[in-house]
Amino acid sequence: MTQGVDVAGLYVRDQDEALAFYVGKLGFVVHADARNGDYRWLTVRHPEQPSFQLGLFRPGPPIHDAATAQTLCEMVAKGAMPPLVLVVDDCRAACERLQALGVEFTQEPISRYGTVDAGFRDPSGNGWKMIEAKASAQGAS
Repeated sequence: MTQGVDVAGLYVRDQDEALAFYVGKLGFVVHADARNGDYRWLTVRHPEQPSFQLGLFRPGPPIHDAATAQTLCEMVAKGAMPPLVLVVDDCRAACERLQALGVEFTQEPISRYGTVDAGFRDPSGNGWKMIEAKASAQGAS
């Protein structure tokens, strides 16, 4: 039996806004965009990682009641969710490119732990760490 993680989801306040951010600024591509009434299954993937999808999901029915959905959106907006990690070849250059596209960074690039990392948030408040791949890791992939 083969097993593996196919989709990891994020809660977003607005799926169209999230789609514009992840595709237009981070360079992801749409993998699935299907609707069933008010429910929308929206996933994107990084072009260099086609087997993994990032779900951009709006809290609400059929999974959450209105009060829970509101609480989840508030928690995300406060940056309460664990950060995701985006690996890049050159953290400083990627930061400059994303800042030029309007991405707001919560932490400028800093050298530590043998690499360079920075932090930013998506429009819903989800935190991201952008980490420069170490030279040995780049050659192994």
